[in-house]
This record gives sequence, C-alpha cells and structure tokens, in this order.
Amino acid sequence: MTAPHEPADPRPDEPAAQDPAAQAPGSTPADSLAELQARLDAAQAQATDHYDQLLRARAEMENVRRRAQDDVAKARKFGIESFAESLVPVKDSLEAALAQAEQTAETLREGVDVTLKQLTAAFERNHLKEIHPQQGDKFDPHLHQAISTVPADQPANTVVQTLQKGYMIADRVLRPALVIVAAQG
Repeated sequence: MTAPHEPADPRPDEPAAQDPAAQAPGSTPADSLAELQARLDAAQAQATDHYDQLLRARAEMENVRRRAQDDVAKARKFGIESFAESLVPVKDSLEAALAQAEQTAETLREGVDVTLKQLTAAFERNHLKEIHPQQGDKFDPHLHQAISTVPADQPANTVVQTLQKGYMIADRVLRPALVIVAAQG
C-alpha cells in the first residue's frame, strides 16, 4: 500500500511525462520538436507524392479504357473492310457482264466462271470456308442441319444428300449445311 505522501505509479496506458534530464545529453525539447516537425513534413510530402501517383495511375487507366473502347468500335466498323475490298472486283465483273448488250451463252458462261473464281478467292482470303458434306459422310450437328431422315442403303446418321452448302468463318459456323440423313434401322 502506498503512503499518502508518496506519488502514485503512472498508469501503463498513459505515456510517461518527458523528464528533461532523461533526454539525450546536449539536446533540448526544441531540438526534439524540430526533429518531429521534420519527420511530419517528410511523411506529408511522401503522402502527397503517393496521392499524385494514384491520380496519375487512375488517369492512365481511364485513358487505356477509352482507347480500348475506341479500338473495339473501329474494329466493329472497319472489321469487314478486307472482305469488302475482296468483293468489289466481283461486283465490277457482274456489272460488266450485264453491260454487254449482245453476248452468247458461251461468253456469258465464261464471264460467270471468272466471277465465281474471284468470289472463291475472296472467300479464301477472308477465311470463309464451305461446308459441303459428301454422301456417306458422318452427320455432324455442329456443321450440318438435318432437314429429314430417309431409309437408305448406307449406315445410319450419315449424309444421304446435301441440299445447300454451309459456310464457316475461321472456326465458327456462319450457316450449317442443309442435309438429308440416313435413318436408323
């Protein structure tokens, strides 16, 4: 028990008062205050620098997002440009064929054949491929659309006849081939 005339121990959660005698030799309270002020100024400068970096990073991310949106919009708008450039000569050939006043069936056929070759070349340049299953090929629901099934002298679930070719762009089906399929049994 402490005597009434003795000072009580300081509480552990309260900071002890600075004793001027406990400071480093040759230092004064003003030196300690100046050191603390310098540390505070350095921390504030660092916080300001970090905030500036954050604002710059946000602005850069917004610019990247906006540029990406612009690129996507341009890709959508001009994505078919290559295909369109490939088709222009085909249109020119068809118009030239129609402009011929008098032509024989033979010259008309030759012109159509040349135009078909131009169209086929345009398809190849732009990765547009035909889906043209032959009789006896296995039916593939990813590439073919069965219009009907018929009894046939061939294995079940194979193509009996192709009614209309299908097309793919790269690895994506644009239009499935319309086919008749051999029935089971």
